[in-house]
Amino acid sequence: MTDLIPRLAAIEDRFDEVGKLVLDPQIISDRKRYTVLMREFKELEEIVASFKSYKRIVEEQDSTEQMLKSESDPEMREMAKEELESLRESKYRLEEELKQLLIPKDPEDRKDSIVELRAGTGGDEAGIFAGDLYRMYQRYAEKRGWKTELLSFSDGTAGGYKEIIFQISGSDVYGNLKFESGVHRVQRVPATEAQGRIHTSAATVAIMPEADEVDIDLNMADVKKDTYRSSGAGGQHVNKTESAVRLTHLPTGIVVECQDGRSQLKNYDMALGILRTRLYEKERERLDIERSAHRKSLVSTGDRSAKIRTYNYPQGRVTDHRINLTVYNLPAVIDGDLDDIIQALKIAENAEKLQAGTKA
Repeated sequence: MTDLIPRLAAIEDRFDEVGKLVLDPQIISDRKRYTVLMREFKELEEIVASFKSYKRIVEEQDSTEQMLKSESDPEMREMAKEELESLRESKYRLEEELKQLLIPKDPEDRKDSIVELRAGTGGDEAGIFAGDLYRMYQRYAEKRGWKTELLSFSDGTAGGYKEIIFQISGSDVYGNLKFESGVHRVQRVPATEAQGRIHTSAATVAIMPEADEVDIDLNMADVKKDTYRSSGAGGQHVNKTESAVRLTHLPTGIVVECQDGRSQLKNYDMALGILRTRLYEKERERLDIERSAHRKSLVSTGDRSAKIRTYNYPQGRVTDHRINLTVYNLPAVIDGDLDDIIQALKIAENAEKLQAGTKA
């Protein structure tokens, strides 16, 4: 632990410096810089609080040890020994906590997310499964007190969705959901199957950290806007007004459509948010490819074509293939009980990071 003290002291100095900067009127007037500094301040705050507690415990331990050396009264010595044991336990707990806090964090973890689900192989059953995954993430979000908002969708021919895009906002959304990106596979007897045979179908999940305006400098001259009439649920509103919006980013060819809102303005704002997020994710993917040459992560490969999880209905099991984790509570998982799986993935990633830090 002693080798970490200089690093923690430097973090504490930086925290104090950032705390002064965010109060500077010139910084406050610079929205982009202020946002970046406030994000850094919040990230350092927990580490500094634990470090201050650790230093206080060390001082108390030193003081108690000195008293034990000089104290001759048996009763006082016994009390000092008990206090010393308690302080050592607290010190050890804080040391372990600080080691975890010093593991490099993904700066995107605190962000909201745009989630895209697409039916893959398996015909109509794949679309139904995509609908099941949508409800699973909705229920997981509800249990964590997060908010979901539907942005765009295309219905499946036999239920579910060919594609559905939605936003999840709340505390540390991306940090909890980022491991969900990849191919999810289901094995079950489809409702559309008369023979009662088990089929394997798949859907692709993409979890993207929602980009802030300060993250992407989007030149609106590069964006082509088209409007068209909405389709799908919506009563008299459907097909009567051109409220749906299609945005095309000319340099990259990325196309975003949004028709769920009841006004063209709302659809435009939502489409712009999705476009900004996709451009941000494209840049992140480029950087991930560069980094993967130096470090390959088992948990989060960034490869959306990789099969990451299987939901087997006949056996009632869910298997995450990246960490060889199998749980036999499929109904609960599909109902949004993802905490155990996500926690196991977080532990695996932290173990990788700790090992990488030790080797470095």
